[in-house]
Amino acid sequence: MARDLKNKAVVITGGAVGIGLEIADRYLQKGAKVVVLLDIAEAQGLEAAKNLSTKHGANKAVFIKCDVTRDLDTVSTKILDTYKTVDVLVNNAGILNDQLSKKTIDINVQALIDWSMKFWEHMRTDKGGKGGTIINLASIYGYRVDQFLPIYQASKFAVMGFTKSLGHIYNYNRSGIRVVAICPGFTETKLTADPKTWDDDSIAKDFAAFVKKQAWQKVDAVGKAAVEVFEKANSGTAWLIEGAKPIVEV
Repeated sequence: MARDLKNKAVVITGGAVGIGLEIADRYLQKGAKVVVLLDIAEAQGLEAAKNLSTKHGANKAVFIKCDVTRDLDTVSTKILDTYKTVDVLVNNAGILNDQLSKKTIDINVQALIDWSMKFWEHMRTDKGGKGGTIINLASIYGYRVDQFLPIYQASKFAVMGFTKSLGHIYNYNRSGIRVVAICPGFTETKLTADPKTWDDDSIAKDFAAFVKKQAWQKVDAVGKAAVEVFEKANSGTAWLIEGAKPIVEV
């Protein structure tokens, strides 16, 4: 499969702001045919699509309001009816709130799996598809552990396990679909502006002190990494982007 974004149709969940929006911009810079932004934030999503189309060309970006936990069938049908072929799915939608355990698993794990499998079936070459790439946004917490975010960490460990299994060379060889993960470190986004720990009353002070010591980066570092990962990563691999340093396989 060509590791070139030119003329690719890209779907990005959680695409209205932050990392998702940055990836959309970077992929359009690399020649993507269209990016479809999915998000529950309608006003921000419409504005994002408008700005991207102004920057990159008419209809280069479109927005569809979408709750990834409920709207898979209707939204995916709309996308495939419109564009016929989707080449890249970026599972970026996520939540960082350990006080909402079920919602964390529903969004970070179950929805990511459901969207992956839907587009896996669409892309698979052994069933008439054209192949493609699925990129899952995991986290440094997909393979590292600390004491502050056990539920979020569990969700990202699940993403890593799913990615490496579905992306296994056996599955890639029969389907023509790459499945890879990006593991951002601490990144300045709406998601990390006010993270909720599982035991805020007792550990909030310690967590705040811990967070200040981390190697923070801006979303542009993750967007740049998302291009590099697309262009070089083999299926079933995961890549760290931390402190805006060069990407490293993990």
